[in-house]
Amino acid sequence: DMLIVDGTGGVVIINPDKITLKKYETKQQKFVAFEKILLDFKDKPAVTIDGRKIEVSANIELPEEVSSVIAHGAEGIGLYRTEFLYMNRNDVPDEEEQFEAYKKVAARLSKSPVIIRTLDLGGDKFLSQLKVPHEMNPFLGWRAIRFCLAKPEVFKVQLRAILRASVFGNIKIMFPMISGLGELRQAIEVLEEAKQKLRNKKLAFKDDIEVGAMIEIPSAALTCDLLAKEVDFFSIGTNDLIQYSLAVDRANEKIAYLYKPTHPAVLRLIKNIIDSGHKENIWVGMCGEMAAEPGFVLILLGLGLDEFSMSPVVIPEVKYVISNVKFEDAKKVAEEALTLSTGEEVETFTNKRLNELIPWLKKTKKQ
Repeated sequence: DMLIVDGTGGVVIINPDKITLKKYETKQQKFVAFEKILLDFKDKPAVTIDGRKIEVSANIELPEEVSSVIAHGAEGIGLYRTEFLYMNRNDVPDEEEQFEAYKKVAARLSKSPVIIRTLDLGGDKFLSQLKVPHEMNPFLGWRAIRFCLAKPEVFKVQLRAILRASVFGNIKIMFPMISGLGELRQAIEVLEEAKQKLRNKKLAFKDDIEVGAMIEIPSAALTCDLLAKEVDFFSIGTNDLIQYSLAVDRANEKIAYLYKPTHPAVLRLIKNIIDSGHKENIWVGMCGEMAAEPGFVLILLGLGLDEFSMSPVVIPEVKYVISNVKFEDAKKVAEEALTLSTGEEVETFTNKRLNELIPWLKKTKKQ
């Protein structure tokens, strides 16, 4: 049997006829040509035609992924997940082990930013050694910053390790699942206690390390004007922000159709986050899956997003999109998208405009 597997469209064809085979051979040739073009963009900065510079970063889970980050042209790490250190073991990693893991990444990337997200346990990530109780709805339960604030002895060990690693590169700290100003202030207070412990021990760290909040809860998205006054940056976690805003479990196949990044409510929240951050002169990034989709990139660029962070393999394509549009055109797309009534309308409109602005991109990916 002959088999066609099209990973770009999620299509498998068994024993195709000659016409279908020819069609996919042509598509494969165009895709290979497109990949070569993307390689030319991976090591270039992401700058729009009219000169707006955008930072394109990578999401990673393991220190070993840094090679892929560099190979795909990332300008830094926008999300360094730290849960891997705690998984598949019977004990909690000590300060030295964590310090070495963070130092390894920071040193390899030198001056490039490395945003380390503090422990985000709970939800779909459980550890028996930390005695996280079973919950009926763990995604809305005792997780992330809530867990860390309730377990300061665990939290401080991680913070001290991050602080010590900060002298080896451009590390920034990000607190996940912040719901409001009270939690943020508590987290910053624990960070200050960790700094004082290092001072007492005469251990080096970067005292003015940048601190950011991950905006992934609607309450934070609606009060980010308050949060922006007390942090150095925001990173929008769209995966959770979308499911919390739309009351949709993104893993539930029966209601997956309701999970829409283009829903007007989601776009309005994102706009509010970006506008609130810029009003306080802090930069705003995004580390959710939405940041890696070309059509969404167009809207987010137009809304004023400063940094896009994603899986390393997608970086060249996102750089290509940003480099082939004008910021002013993207702004018009975003403005029009905000006037539309449904997520479907927004998606149709955005794909149409993307096809008009960068016709070769859509033609190559879809034909």
